[in-house]
Amino acid sequence: MLPPIVHHPAYTAEIPADHRFPMQKYRRLAEIVRADGLAPAGFVVPEPATAAQLSLAHDRSYVEAVLSLAVPPAIEREIGLPMNETVVRRAAAATGGTILAARLALAHGLACNTAGGSHHARSEQGAGFCTFNDVAVAIRVLMAEGIIGTALVVDCDVHQGDGTAEIFAEDATVTTLSLHGEKNYPVRKRQSTIDIGLADRTDDRAYLAALDGILAPLLDRTHPDIVFYNAGVDPHEEDRLGRLSLTDAGLAARDRLVIEAVRSRGIPLAGVIGGGYSADVEPIARRHALLHRAAAAFAG
Repeated sequence: MLPPIVHHPAYTAEIPADHRFPMQKYRRLAEIVRADGLAPAGFVVPEPATAAQLSLAHDRSYVEAVLSLAVPPAIEREIGLPMNETVVRRAAAATGGTILAARLALAHGLACNTAGGSHHARSEQGAGFCTFNDVAVAIRVLMAEGIIGTALVVDCDVHQGDGTAEIFAEDATVTTLSLHGEKNYPVRKRQSTIDIGLADRTDDRAYLAALDGILAPLLDRTHPDIVFYNAGVDPHEEDRLGRLSLTDAGLAARDRLVIEAVRSRGIPLAGVIGGGYSADVEPIARRHALLHRAAAAFAG
């Protein structure tokens, strides 16, 4: 049986057509996943995250400001998206999607969301195209319900997972690994459990060696109840915000490496797609589909 894939039409919000965030990639990714036969039974559709769930990882006042469309202009600028009703709906739906993907991973071993990875959202506010930190919320929800006791976040987006690091800075039950471009956004990094900052133009071989060298020992040492994998495709050599030099083949090898390392140890894995930036959504969506292909190949 192929791994469940979570998707919601609300993942595609309404923003200006010339905005540098490639919002249409979510719709195109869903089309590619369907065309490739990776979701033969259809997508699993999530419920949007509730205010109570979101407030487990974010300040309640911030959550209420977002849901009531009352985000202060300064914070809206930091988020970088117009905080309209569709953007807010998208943020809640994507977070609900990651919660659902985590539940499905615990039940089936492996599941993926066609959105998520909003790792710049901190406890007190959003930033960097991230409104709510979906992975942090999912971890806090599952822990509050007593379903998991420990979690590992493997963040391979090209940008450091500063929001996730900040939220779990004082939480020994959550291990955060960030493999990112050292000179890329954010300028002010937060301390993850483990940070691996890579030099500009790092290629497939060096990237995979760095990831392989840390992941297996980390899994053996922590053996978490679940792993959340942020499979951002912005380390690609053609990404407009990337600065690293991975190829499509390198991204695919990375996804296989992570899934194999986690699942071969019997640990559930929930995948989220993270970042990927281009004026042309087609190559970005196809790179995001590599995660779902790798998950299907492992299950098959």
